[in-house]
Amino acid sequence: MTLDADELERLYAYPAADRPWIRTNFVTTLDGAATGQDGTSGPLGGEADTQVFALLRSLADVIVVGAGTARDEAYADFDVDTDLRARLGLSPVPTMVLVSRSLGIPPALVRPGIAVVTTADADPDAVAALRETVEVIQAGHGEIDWTAALTEFAARGWNRVLCEGGPSLHGRLVELDLVDELCLTIAPILAAGDAPRIAHGHHLVHHAMTLGHAIEADGGLLTRWVRRT
Repeated sequence: MTLDADELERLYAYPAADRPWIRTNFVTTLDGAATGQDGTSGPLGGEADTQVFALLRSLADVIVVGAGTARDEAYADFDVDTDLRARLGLSPVPTMVLVSRSLGIPPALVRPGIAVVTTADADPDAVAALRETVEVIQAGHGEIDWTAALTEFAARGWNRVLCEGGPSLHGRLVELDLVDELCLTIAPILAAGDAPRIAHGHHLVHHAMTLGHAIEADGGLLTRWVRRT
């Protein structure tokens, strides 16, 4: 099912914000599984989810993803709508920002156009080696200081932030109440099993969200939830 592109652009437009606005994007089954039978999220989304997935990437300044998720989901170059990005005054492609405290970056992603977020006490030799090719942002000791990291984002003009996971990174951002909105596709599938949720964390929190929209497509729902103010 192909949805109206102009209407989708209107529905998913970033708000005018003078700070990084964090949007997260996930797909889940009816019973909360964040991955399909092959251990990745790909099989859960249909044609409409793929269309929205590409649009969200096309609208972003940066795409933030955990290094482990980038490895497991075989991240590569982004397929984005360059005409849309030019019309919005964005760079030709969004910057991929990999998050890793251990600096276990997939070798294929150590290339220009990539940025890495890690801690200030990360291995200095590994940081130096990465900086020969990619931009490295260091913030926090032991844990990434996301307030400081987002200040660095703002200094670079990266206000349209799209986070694609994984669950641990998403959970940390949820714990810190940094998620401004969640775009969630609910697939018409029951999975059972022990698949992960879209957010894992060490602390239970309660951040209320408001439904921005819900679109029925491919038998499931494309939803957008915004932090309640």
